[in-house]
Amino acid sequence: MNAETVLMQEVLAQAKRIVKKTPVQDGVVLLCGSDLKPEPVQWLWHEWLAKGKLHLLAGAPGQGKTTIAIAFAATVTSGGRWPDGSKCEVGNVLVWSGEDDAADTLLPRLMAAGGDRSRVYFVDSTRIAGESLSFDPARDMKALQAAAEKIGDVRLLIVDPIVSAVTGDSHKNTETRRALQPLVDMASNMNAALVGITHFSKGGQGGDPSQRVMGSVAFVAIARVVLVAAKVQSEDGKQDRRILARSKSNIGPDDGGYEYHLEQGEPIRGINACYVTWGAAVAGSARELLSDPNESQDDGKTAIDSASGFLREVLKDGITPSKTIQAEGKEAGVSWASIRRAADALMVIKKKGTEGQWYWKLNDKELAAQRAQEAQLAQGAQHSEVEHLEQLENREAESDPENPTT
Repeated sequence: MNAETVLMQEVLAQAKRIVKKTPVQDGVVLLCGSDLKPEPVQWLWHEWLAKGKLHLLAGAPGQGKTTIAIAFAATVTSGGRWPDGSKCEVGNVLVWSGEDDAADTLLPRLMAAGGDRSRVYFVDSTRIAGESLSFDPARDMKALQAAAEKIGDVRLLIVDPIVSAVTGDSHKNTETRRALQPLVDMASNMNAALVGITHFSKGGQGGDPSQRVMGSVAFVAIARVVLVAAKVQSEDGKQDRRILARSKSNIGPDDGGYEYHLEQGEPIRGINACYVTWGAAVAGSARELLSDPNESQDDGKTAIDSASGFLREVLKDGITPSKTIQAEGKEAGVSWASIRRAADALMVIKKKGTEGQWYWKLNDKELAAQRAQEAQLAQGAQHSEVEHLEQLENREAESDPENPTT
């Protein structure tokens, strides 16, 4: 043994003695800002799905929320493209579903969407002491993380519904937070995007869609991004369209969305499955898309009544681009959904220009009625002005000391 080796051993021994003499003390650990390195948010899908964060996918029944989540899984497992055309890095997906069967529902949907079935894993059960038991999040979360780490390269976690992760009362804030935290920590440790599917509660139309999520407010509070699946009327009013919109985001834009369609395919002969096809990007907030036009306002009017008055005013001068109408409606506090329905009620004429832009105008009957009403109002205003002038002249005459009538 040479002198250099002996010296190295002595240094190591000394270091061990120093460590033993300075044990780690218990207490609050503080991090100074100057010791931290600022880091950007890591995105699986830019500004829509963030790695290591919880996302909610909410909506009314029948909007295809699970099918959308499986479309996300198909994009990840195949290294496909997101609705905005951007390329996705290929990875594995973990799905925990308490509502749909993996073999006859989820897997066929994944295959219909073009996903790679060898890269998706479904939570089935837990084996303890050789006995197969149902998966229990309160008991098996660490085991689930160990299994996911063994798979490796998990980029997306799907929980359907997210309330399955709450073993206590999902309407209680404290219990919900405590139950969700291990799942959120797991996503953070694995740097995987976590998507939890949930439903809307009844009522609350016209308000913030995030506030319609069922259960405790903790679901929305913990989630960094809330996505909303909704059905709205198309521009021409002939066919409904479905839209996936951002209702909340603490780490990026909280508006905008994409059209989507639910299609039927046959990934394997004799097996039919639903899948999503993506359409054009759309502007606007989820609140505008989900507002209820029939909900009464404080003055007794419905949103359609207010929107009808707004439309008559905006369109009285002739043909107007729909984008201009939408922008002015937003400034006036009139939702785009109410404007579209009011347009149907007024039988507004809609035509598509050569450049793809839509143009609206009042029909001849409605326009004539609008102008007649304006003329009547103008005549009434003129008559009131004449009466006002006559009253002033009479008062002046009565107050004139040289007037023989006084």
